[in-house]
Amino acid sequence: MENRQSTLELGTRPVGKLLMQYAVPAIIAMTASSLYNMVDSIFIGQGVGALAISGLAITFPLMNLSAAFGAAIGVGASTCISVKLGQKDYKTAENILGNTVVLNTIIGLTFGIVTLLLLDPILFFFGASEQTLPYARDYMVIILAGNIFTHHYFGLNAVLRAASKPKAAMYATIFTVVLNTILDPLFIWVLDMGIRGAAYATILSQIVALTWQIKLFRNKNEMLHFQKGTYRLRGNIVRNIIGIGISPFAMNVCACLVVIFINNGLSHYGGDMAVGAYGIVNKVAFIFVMIVMGINQGMQPIAGYNYGALQFDRMMKVVKYSMISATVITTSGFLLSQFAPYPCARLFTTDRELIDISVKGLRITLAAFPIVGFQMVITNFFQSIGKAKISIFLSLSRQMLILLPLLAILSPIFKTDGVWMSMPISDAASAVLAGVMLVIYMKKFSLQHKTMKHEQE
Repeated sequence: MENRQSTLELGTRPVGKLLMQYAVPAIIAMTASSLYNMVDSIFIGQGVGALAISGLAITFPLMNLSAAFGAAIGVGASTCISVKLGQKDYKTAENILGNTVVLNTIIGLTFGIVTLLLLDPILFFFGASEQTLPYARDYMVIILAGNIFTHHYFGLNAVLRAASKPKAAMYATIFTVVLNTILDPLFIWVLDMGIRGAAYATILSQIVALTWQIKLFRNKNEMLHFQKGTYRLRGNIVRNIIGIGISPFAMNVCACLVVIFINNGLSHYGGDMAVGAYGIVNKVAFIFVMIVMGINQGMQPIAGYNYGALQFDRMMKVVKYSMISATVITTSGFLLSQFAPYPCARLFTTDRELIDISVKGLRITLAAFPIVGFQMVITNFFQSIGKAKISIFLSLSRQMLILLPLLAILSPIFKTDGVWMSMPISDAASAVLAGVMLVIYMKKFSLQHKTMKHEQE
């Protein structure tokens, strides 16, 4: 009853307090998650070398591709669960949980096996050189071998947030960060395992956290728990999960393609050090992006529940608060990149050439960062209420329709600078487009809300 009551509060408590309640644990968890990725890079850069940083940067597209499949299930399932809880359809919510476990098992195993069999050609295609390939391969072999655990870990964390347990999701993420931070220096330096040690630390941390998540979902006193009869795949549930999850899937696939083009462009015009610099720029930006994702994760169950409960005024209020918060965060990232880029780069490496390229990359790449948060919230909002096609369009517009043409046009003219410049320009253009889409749909929601009130009177 306590869990059901906490879910019902999504439609009754003040929206600002609810967003704080859900977003703060998610922000802490996502900040911890970004530090989790950052810690690997710092230990690898300082403990293995500058080329290892470049090798790690080559793995980003493959990591994004893995995340794409994970997000297709995790985000799709958590959104479906939020809406069903808003409709008070608890039986279907439990069936969604069971189907989520099965789908993550199938996709996690399949992706890991296929990519392991084709790993070297994939890494060369992603921009690896003869010098960086050994580092990228050593890291990804271990990550891919544990891919099924990664999928389950992230998937169940998404479900925990949808099931009104944001703090539990936060604890799981923080635990993986702390354990990974302890294991990284032990494996990399003490046991002299190099970049492979960072990969082992990552997978082992996730396995331990996953064990705790499974224990939570086995508790029959919880509103959502593992239950016999829920694991048989149901066509309508799978279609709904994938139908909503296709949006974050497309975002991550597009991110994968974009990083491939960026890595290849930087490798062609600037060499391995330019690729490594992009890895550093990515890690710094990732911290602020992940905080915004935490805001989005806090918004998602509130927006999804109130959309399902037809409370459009509350839904739009949480979107407004989220946009303001996200803009403050990304503006902070912009200020850091413009006024303190050197300490950011120095954190990862002592190599002077790599630091200089990273400083320049940070200043150019994050030039339009203040409006990135606004665009991210709007894209996630449409995803949260099941408007997958709009969310996909907004994501594709930034990465495929704007960024890739800019890379093709600017890189031959301005060389390495052209690769860096294409990113802030695409950010600005896509933010304008997202704002237009939101205004259009706000008018539709407002009209629908007035019609409902008129019918009730």
